Amino acid sequence: MLKNTKYETFFYYWIASLILLLSSMIIVGGLTRLTDSGLSITQWQLFSGILPPLNEIKWEYYFSLYKEIPQYILVNNNITIEDFKIIYLWEYAHRLLGRFIGLFFLLPLIYLIYKKFFVKKLKFNLIFIFCLILFQGFLGWYMVKSGLVNNVSVSHYRLSMHLSLAFIILSSLVWIYMNYVRGSEKLFFNKNKNILSIQILFALIFCQIILGAFVSGLDAGKIYQTWPLMNSSFFPDDVVFVKLIDYLNFNNHSLVQFFHRNLAYIIFFLSIYIGFKIFKINNRQLLKTYLIFFIIILLQIFLGIMVLLSGAHLYLASLHQISSIFLIISSLNLYHRSIPL
Repeated sequence: MLKNTKYETFFYYWIASLILLLSSMIIVGGLTRLTDSGLSITQWQLFSGILPPLNEIKWEYYFSLYKEIPQYILVNNNITIEDFKIIYLWEYAHRLLGRFIGLFFLLPLIYLIYKKFFVKKLKFNLIFIFCLILFQGFLGWYMVKSGLVNNVSVSHYRLSMHLSLAFIILSSLVWIYMNYVRGSEKLFFNKNKNILSIQILFALIFCQIILGAFVSGLDAGKIYQTWPLMNSSFFPDDVVFVKLIDYLNFNNHSLVQFFHRNLAYIIFFLSIYIGFKIFKINNRQLLKTYLIFFIIILLQIFLGIMVLLSGAHLYLASLHQISSIFLIISSLNLYHRSIPL
Protein backbone atom coordinates (compact mmCIF):
# COMPACT_ATOMS: atom_id res chain seq x y z
CA MET A 1 0.00 0.00 0.00
CA LEU A 2 2.93 2.35 0.76
CA LYS A 3 6.37 2.64 -0.83
CA ASN A 4 8.19 3.14 2.47
CA THR A 5 7.42 3.42 6.16
CA LYS A 6 9.34 6.57 7.06
CA TYR A 7 6.25 8.79 7.19
CA GLU A 8 3.73 6.19 8.35
CA THR A 9 2.87 7.94 11.62
CA PHE A 10 2.32 11.22 9.78
CA PHE A 11 0.10 9.47 7.22
CA TYR A 12 -1.92 7.74 9.95
CA TYR A 13 -2.70 10.93 11.86
CA TRP A 14 -3.36 12.84 8.64
CA ILE A 15 -6.02 10.37 7.41
CA ALA A 16 -7.55 10.02 10.89
CA SER A 17 -7.73 13.82 11.24
CA LEU A 18 -9.36 14.15 7.81
CA ILE A 19 -12.03 11.64 8.83
CA LEU A 20 -12.75 13.65 11.99
CA LEU A 21 -12.81 16.94 10.06
CA LEU A 22 -15.16 15.57 7.40
CA SER A 23 -17.45 14.16 10.08
CA SER A 24 -17.46 17.60 11.74
CA MET A 25 -18.24 19.16 8.37
CA ILE A 26 -21.28 16.93 7.92
CA ILE A 27 -22.47 17.80 11.44
CA VAL A 28 -22.04 21.55 10.89
CA GLY A 29 -23.71 21.25 7.48
CA GLY A 30 -26.66 19.44 9.03
CA LEU A 31 -27.07 22.13 11.69
CA THR A 32 -26.78 24.80 9.02
CA ARG A 33 -29.72 23.22 7.23
CA LEU A 34 -31.75 22.61 10.40
CA THR A 35 -31.33 26.23 11.50
CA ASP A 36 -32.24 27.48 8.00
CA SER A 37 -28.91 29.30 7.84
CA GLY A 38 -27.70 28.09 4.46
CA LEU A 39 -29.01 31.05 2.46
CA SER A 40 -27.68 33.75 4.78
CA ILE A 41 -24.58 34.30 2.60
CA THR A 42 -25.84 35.07 -0.88
CA GLN A 43 -22.47 35.30 -2.64
CA TRP A 44 -19.78 32.75 -3.43
CA GLN A 45 -16.70 34.56 -2.10
CA LEU A 46 -13.94 32.01 -2.49
CA PHE A 47 -11.16 34.29 -1.22
CA SER A 48 -12.78 37.53 -0.01
CA GLY A 49 -15.14 35.55 2.22
CA ILE A 50 -12.38 34.10 4.39
CA LEU A 51 -12.91 36.78 7.05
CA PRO A 52 -16.35 37.46 8.57
CA PRO A 53 -17.82 40.98 8.66
CA LEU A 54 -15.62 43.00 11.04
CA ASN A 55 -17.76 46.10 11.54
CA GLU A 56 -21.40 47.16 11.55
CA ILE A 57 -21.19 48.60 8.03
CA LYS A 58 -20.22 45.20 6.67
CA TRP A 59 -22.95 43.50 8.69
CA GLU A 60 -25.54 45.92 7.30
CA TYR A 61 -24.27 45.25 3.78
CA TYR A 62 -24.63 41.47 4.04
CA PHE A 63 -27.99 41.85 5.74
CA SER A 64 -29.18 44.06 2.86
CA LEU A 65 -28.19 41.32 0.39
CA TYR A 66 -30.13 38.76 2.42
CA LYS A 67 -33.21 41.02 2.37
CA GLU A 68 -33.36 40.65 -1.41
CA ILE A 69 -33.99 36.89 -1.48
CA PRO A 70 -37.38 35.11 -1.14
CA GLN A 71 -36.49 33.50 2.20
CA TYR A 72 -36.31 36.89 3.88
CA ILE A 73 -39.23 38.45 1.98
CA LEU A 74 -41.64 35.55 2.55
CA VAL A 75 -40.44 33.91 5.78
CA ASN A 76 -37.91 35.91 7.79
CA ASN A 77 -38.91 39.53 7.22
CA ASN A 78 -39.28 40.07 10.96
CA ILE A 79 -35.71 39.11 11.96
CA THR A 80 -33.31 41.68 13.33
CA ILE A 81 -29.67 42.12 12.36
CA GLU A 82 -28.72 40.28 15.56
CA ASP A 83 -30.81 37.30 14.44
CA PHE A 84 -29.17 37.52 11.03
CA LYS A 85 -25.71 37.40 12.57
CA ILE A 86 -26.50 34.01 14.10
CA ILE A 87 -27.58 32.35 10.86
CA TYR A 88 -24.78 34.09 8.95
CA LEU A 89 -22.13 32.71 11.31
CA TRP A 90 -23.51 29.15 10.95
CA GLU A 91 -23.07 29.32 7.18
CA TYR A 92 -19.74 31.12 7.55
CA ALA A 93 -18.44 28.37 9.84
CA HIS A 94 -19.58 25.77 7.31
CA ARG A 95 -17.73 27.47 4.46
CA LEU A 96 -14.61 28.21 6.52
CA LEU A 97 -14.38 24.59 7.62
CA GLY A 98 -14.67 23.53 3.98
CA ARG A 99 -11.74 25.77 3.02
CA PHE A 100 -9.67 24.43 5.91
CA ILE A 101 -10.37 20.81 4.91
CA GLY A 102 -9.28 21.56 1.35
CA LEU A 103 -5.93 22.97 2.51
CA PHE A 104 -5.49 20.30 5.17
CA PHE A 105 -5.93 17.66 2.47
CA LEU A 106 -3.83 19.30 -0.24
CA LEU A 107 -0.66 20.38 1.58
CA PRO A 108 0.21 17.02 3.23
CA LEU A 109 -0.75 15.27 -0.02
CA ILE A 110 1.75 17.35 -1.99
CA TYR A 111 4.40 16.76 0.68
CA LEU A 112 3.92 12.97 0.71
CA ILE A 113 3.89 12.81 -3.10
CA TYR A 114 7.13 14.81 -3.14
CA LYS A 115 8.62 12.32 -0.67
CA LYS A 116 7.47 9.46 -2.93
CA PHE A 117 5.57 7.90 -0.06
CA PHE A 118 2.62 6.43 -1.99
CA VAL A 119 2.34 3.57 -4.40
CA LYS A 120 0.79 4.67 -7.69
CA LYS A 121 -2.73 3.40 -6.98
CA LEU A 122 -3.06 5.10 -3.59
CA LYS A 123 -1.65 8.34 -4.96
CA PHE A 124 -4.24 8.30 -7.75
CA ASN A 125 -7.05 7.56 -5.27
CA LEU A 126 -6.07 10.44 -2.98
CA ILE A 127 -5.76 12.89 -5.88
CA PHE A 128 -9.20 11.81 -7.06
CA ILE A 129 -10.63 12.35 -3.57
CA PHE A 130 -9.13 15.85 -3.53
CA CYS A 131 -10.84 16.56 -6.87
CA LEU A 132 -14.11 15.42 -5.26
CA ILE A 133 -13.49 17.89 -2.41
CA LEU A 134 -13.03 20.70 -4.93
CA PHE A 135 -16.20 19.65 -6.73
CA GLN A 136 -17.99 19.55 -3.38
CA GLY A 137 -17.28 23.26 -2.95
CA PHE A 138 -18.83 24.00 -6.33
CA LEU A 139 -21.77 21.72 -5.54
CA GLY A 140 -22.35 23.58 -2.28
CA TRP A 141 -22.70 26.87 -4.14
CA TYR A 142 -24.86 25.21 -6.81
CA MET A 143 -27.14 24.10 -3.96
CA VAL A 144 -27.27 27.56 -2.38
CA LYS A 145 -28.13 29.18 -5.73
CA SER A 146 -31.32 27.11 -5.91
CA GLY A 147 -32.73 29.03 -2.95
CA LEU A 148 -31.82 32.58 -3.97
CA VAL A 149 -34.35 33.31 -6.72
CA ASN A 150 -37.70 31.52 -6.63
CA ASN A 151 -37.57 29.39 -3.47
CA VAL A 152 -37.42 30.00 0.27
CA SER A 153 -35.04 27.05 0.77
CA VAL A 154 -32.52 25.11 -1.27
CA SER A 155 -33.51 22.34 -3.67
CA HIS A 156 -33.76 19.03 -1.82
CA TYR A 157 -32.27 17.32 -4.88
CA ARG A 158 -29.18 19.51 -4.76
CA LEU A 159 -29.03 19.12 -0.98
CA SER A 160 -29.03 15.34 -1.34
CA MET A 161 -26.28 15.55 -3.99
CA HIS A 162 -24.20 17.71 -1.64
CA LEU A 163 -24.68 15.35 1.30
CA SER A 164 -24.16 12.21 -0.79
CA LEU A 165 -20.81 13.48 -2.07
CA ALA A 166 -19.76 14.31 1.49
CA PHE A 167 -20.46 10.71 2.52
CA ILE A 168 -18.67 9.35 -0.57
CA ILE A 169 -15.56 11.35 0.36
CA LEU A 170 -15.82 10.28 4.01
CA SER A 171 -16.37 6.62 3.09
CA SER A 172 -13.41 6.65 0.71
CA LEU A 173 -11.08 7.94 3.43
CA VAL A 174 -12.45 5.49 5.99
CA TRP A 175 -11.80 2.62 3.56
CA ILE A 176 -8.21 3.79 2.99
CA TYR A 177 -7.76 4.10 6.76
CA MET A 178 -9.07 0.57 7.42
CA ASN A 179 -6.85 -0.90 4.70
CA TYR A 180 -3.86 0.85 6.25
CA VAL A 181 -4.40 -0.08 9.91
CA ARG A 182 -5.23 -3.69 8.99
CA GLY A 183 -2.40 -4.09 6.52
CA SER A 184 -4.72 -5.05 3.68
CA GLU A 185 -5.55 -3.87 0.18
CA LYS A 186 -9.20 -4.84 0.02
CA LEU A 187 -11.25 -3.45 -2.86
CA PHE A 188 -14.52 -1.70 -2.10
CA PHE A 189 -16.17 -3.09 -5.25
CA ASN A 190 -15.74 -6.76 -4.46
CA LYS A 191 -17.30 -9.59 -6.50
CA ASN A 192 -17.42 -12.14 -3.66
CA LYS A 193 -20.99 -13.52 -3.65
CA ASN A 194 -20.74 -14.47 0.03
CA ILE A 195 -20.86 -10.81 1.05
CA LEU A 196 -23.62 -9.75 -1.35
CA SER A 197 -26.14 -9.22 1.45
CA ILE A 198 -23.75 -6.85 3.27
CA GLN A 199 -23.11 -4.97 0.03
CA ILE A 200 -26.85 -4.57 -0.46
CA LEU A 201 -27.16 -3.43 3.15
CA PHE A 202 -24.54 -0.72 2.66
CA ALA A 203 -26.19 0.42 -0.59
CA LEU A 204 -29.59 0.65 1.15
CA ILE A 205 -28.08 2.65 4.03
CA PHE A 206 -26.61 5.06 1.51
CA CYS A 207 -29.99 5.37 -0.23
CA GLN A 208 -31.56 6.01 3.18
CA ILE A 209 -29.18 8.90 3.76
CA ILE A 210 -30.22 10.37 0.41
CA LEU A 211 -33.87 10.02 1.40
CA GLY A 212 -33.00 11.62 4.73
CA ALA A 213 -31.66 14.63 2.82
CA PHE A 214 -34.97 14.76 0.92
CA VAL A 215 -36.86 14.70 4.22
CA SER A 216 -34.66 17.47 5.61
CA GLY A 217 -34.80 19.59 2.46
CA LEU A 218 -38.58 19.35 2.25
CA ASP A 219 -39.12 19.63 6.03
CA ALA A 220 -41.06 16.41 5.59
CA GLY A 221 -40.36 15.40 9.18
CA LYS A 222 -42.80 18.06 10.36
CA ILE A 223 -45.83 16.21 8.99
CA TYR A 224 -47.31 12.88 10.12
CA GLN A 225 -45.75 13.13 13.57
CA THR A 226 -47.01 9.74 14.70
CA TRP A 227 -45.50 6.26 14.79
CA PRO A 228 -45.84 3.45 13.77
CA LEU A 229 -48.73 4.63 11.60
CA MET A 230 -48.90 7.83 9.60
CA ASN A 231 -51.76 9.27 11.60
CA SER A 232 -54.24 6.38 11.46
CA SER A 233 -52.99 4.54 8.37
CA PHE A 234 -49.92 2.77 7.05
CA PHE A 235 -49.91 4.84 3.85
CA PRO A 236 -50.30 8.65 3.91
CA ASP A 237 -53.93 9.54 3.27
CA ASP A 238 -53.24 12.87 1.56
CA VAL A 239 -51.48 11.32 -1.45
CA VAL A 240 -53.52 10.96 -4.65
CA PHE A 241 -52.22 8.86 -7.53
CA VAL A 242 -53.31 9.32 -11.12
CA LYS A 243 -50.47 7.58 -12.93
CA LEU A 244 -47.92 4.96 -11.91
CA ILE A 245 -45.15 7.56 -12.05
CA ASP A 246 -46.86 9.42 -9.22
CA TYR A 247 -45.57 6.75 -6.84
CA LEU A 248 -42.06 8.14 -7.49
CA ASN A 249 -42.91 11.77 -6.85
CA PHE A 250 -40.00 12.83 -4.63
CA ASN A 251 -41.41 16.34 -4.40
CA ASN A 252 -44.30 15.04 -2.31
CA HIS A 253 -43.55 15.55 1.39
CA SER A 254 -45.79 12.73 2.60
CA LEU A 255 -44.49 10.21 0.09
CA VAL A 256 -40.86 11.03 0.87
CA GLN A 257 -41.48 10.47 4.59
CA PHE A 258 -43.27 7.19 3.76
CA PHE A 259 -40.27 5.95 1.75
CA HIS A 260 -37.84 7.02 4.48
CA ARG A 261 -39.83 5.17 7.15
CA ASN A 262 -40.20 1.96 5.21
CA LEU A 263 -36.67 1.78 3.90
CA ALA A 264 -35.62 1.90 7.57
CA TYR A 265 -37.73 -1.23 8.21
CA ILE A 266 -36.12 -3.02 5.24
CA ILE A 267 -32.63 -2.12 6.50
CA PHE A 268 -33.53 -3.31 9.99
CA PHE A 269 -34.79 -6.73 8.87
CA LEU A 270 -31.88 -7.19 6.44
CA SER A 271 -29.53 -6.41 9.35
CA ILE A 272 -31.18 -9.14 11.44
CA TYR A 273 -30.82 -11.62 8.55
CA ILE A 274 -27.11 -10.78 8.24
CA GLY A 275 -26.74 -11.17 12.00
CA PHE A 276 -28.15 -14.70 11.85
CA LYS A 277 -25.66 -15.57 9.10
CA ILE A 278 -22.75 -14.24 11.17
CA PHE A 279 -23.93 -16.10 14.29
CA LYS A 280 -24.10 -19.26 12.21
CA ILE A 281 -20.47 -19.12 11.07
CA ASN A 282 -19.40 -18.16 14.64
CA ASN A 283 -16.69 -15.67 13.61
CA ARG A 284 -16.02 -13.84 16.89
CA GLN A 285 -14.28 -10.83 15.39
CA LEU A 286 -17.00 -10.36 12.79
CA LEU A 287 -19.69 -10.94 15.41
CA LYS A 288 -18.28 -8.16 17.61
CA THR A 289 -18.19 -5.82 14.61
CA TYR A 290 -21.78 -6.74 13.75
CA LEU A 291 -23.06 -6.11 17.29
CA ILE A 292 -21.56 -2.61 17.29
CA PHE A 293 -23.22 -1.96 13.94
CA PHE A 294 -26.57 -3.32 15.11
CA ILE A 295 -26.57 -1.17 18.25
CA ILE A 296 -26.03 1.89 16.06
CA ILE A 297 -28.87 0.76 13.76
CA LEU A 298 -31.19 0.53 16.77
CA LEU A 299 -30.06 3.97 17.99
CA GLN A 300 -30.63 5.47 14.56
CA ILE A 301 -34.15 4.06 14.32
CA PHE A 302 -34.96 5.21 17.86
CA LEU A 303 -33.75 8.74 17.11
CA GLY A 304 -35.72 8.78 13.86
CA ILE A 305 -38.91 7.92 15.74
CA MET A 306 -38.18 10.55 18.40
CA VAL A 307 -37.62 13.19 15.70
CA LEU A 308 -41.09 12.47 14.34
CA LEU A 309 -42.83 12.41 17.72
CA SER A 310 -41.09 15.62 18.83
CA GLY A 311 -42.12 17.60 15.75
CA ALA A 312 -38.59 17.53 14.31
CA HIS A 313 -36.96 19.00 17.42
CA LEU A 314 -33.63 20.63 16.49
CA TYR A 315 -31.40 18.69 18.89
CA LEU A 316 -33.01 15.33 18.16
CA ALA A 317 -32.88 15.94 14.41
CA SER A 318 -29.20 16.87 14.73
CA LEU A 319 -28.48 13.72 16.76
CA HIS A 320 -30.26 11.67 14.10
CA GLN A 321 -27.99 13.17 11.44
CA ILE A 322 -24.87 12.69 13.58
CA SER A 323 -25.70 9.03 14.20
CA SER A 324 -25.87 8.52 10.42
CA ILE A 325 -22.10 9.18 10.35
CA PHE A 326 -21.53 6.41 12.89
CA LEU A 327 -23.90 4.19 10.93
CA ILE A 328 -21.97 4.61 7.68
CA ILE A 329 -18.61 4.03 9.39
CA SER A 330 -19.84 0.98 11.31
CA SER A 331 -21.40 -0.52 8.17
CA LEU A 332 -18.14 0.08 6.27
CA ASN A 333 -16.28 -1.61 9.11
CA LEU A 334 -18.63 -4.61 8.92
CA TYR A 335 -18.26 -4.76 5.16
CA HIS A 336 -14.46 -4.48 5.29
CA ARG A 337 -14.10 -7.25 7.88
CA SER A 338 -16.47 -9.48 5.90
CA ILE A 339 -14.18 -9.48 2.86
CA PRO A 340 -11.76 -12.42 3.09
CA LEU A 341 -8.04 -11.68 2.79
